[in-house]
Amino acid sequence: MITTMGTRDDLRVLVLAGGLSYERDVSLRSGRRVHDALRSIGMTAELHDADVALLPSLQADPPDAVVIALHGASGEDGSLRGVLDLCGVPYVGPDARAARLAWDKPSAKSMLRDARIPTPDWVALPHDRFSELGAVSVLDRIVSRLGLPLMVKPAQGGSGLGASVVRDAADLPAAMVGCFAYDSTALVERYVPGTIVTVSIIDLGTGPETLPIVEIVPRDGVYDYAARYTAGLTTWHAPARLPDSVAARVSETALAAYKTLGLRDLSRIDVIVTEDGQPHVLGCNVSPGMTETSLLPLAVQAAGVDLGAVLSALVGRAVARQGH
Repeated sequence: MITTMGTRDDLRVLVLAGGLSYERDVSLRSGRRVHDALRSIGMTAELHDADVALLPSLQADPPDAVVIALHGASGEDGSLRGVLDLCGVPYVGPDARAARLAWDKPSAKSMLRDARIPTPDWVALPHDRFSELGAVSVLDRIVSRLGLPLMVKPAQGGSGLGASVVRDAADLPAAMVGCFAYDSTALVERYVPGTIVTVSIIDLGTGPETLPIVEIVPRDGVYDYAARYTAGLTTWHAPARLPDSVAARVSETALAAYKTLGLRDLSRIDVIVTEDGQPHVLGCNVSPGMTETSLLPLAVQAAGVDLGAVLSALVGRAVARQGH
């Protein structure tokens, strides 16, 4: 049962959104919703882009805390968090090291596998190696090793950009080219059919807890960028339509992934559940979307909790962690 503690309303919060990644537009939408949610419960919140004016602003008038609503590298690869650490400004979410690890899907998957947490088999292929070793030979070997269908996606990135399902070997070269448009390394996974779900996890001070699982049903079967952010292309069910025993297994697996990767405050773990009820972790997001079609806010709503109250509690936790 998620409960939010009373938090100080005298804190000034800076919400960072925008940036220069491919996900800028989504980030701005997330930032506005976070900003509005905090202000709706009486907190002082300001919206700021991650641009050249940010550091002077932090130095001249540091906020009590930062909420990072940036998506893509700037908000998720740990670099901005490292800068905030240097400035002594507390922020909501995982620290720089954990964010950097979670951002790189092959590294995160290796840690999950070492912890015996199921994740689809994969190969990570940098563009340079792809060219040097001969595209045809490499792709033939990938199909031979992993089989078909395959999921191709950037090793670093989110929002489904550059991701595609390959069901015919003849379509794999085009999928790789599309992926390399967004990242210099492609992650090629064995495609696992099943029910797509996501588990949002928050820690308001009593340990990490899972919110109601959200089931994702994209109209065309693939949860890509269009399916995520275009009204009518995806149906969500919160809570997910899973048997209680399967839902419990999914939540336990997501919590194990969260702890293995050293995450903190809030994160979202994406999972595929096979027909026999086995969860496989696809990845995690340390800066979950907060738009009107995003999954963490949907899970918060399903839990019967106010988004502003959750964010306020997390801000208070970040401030307390910094010793303010």
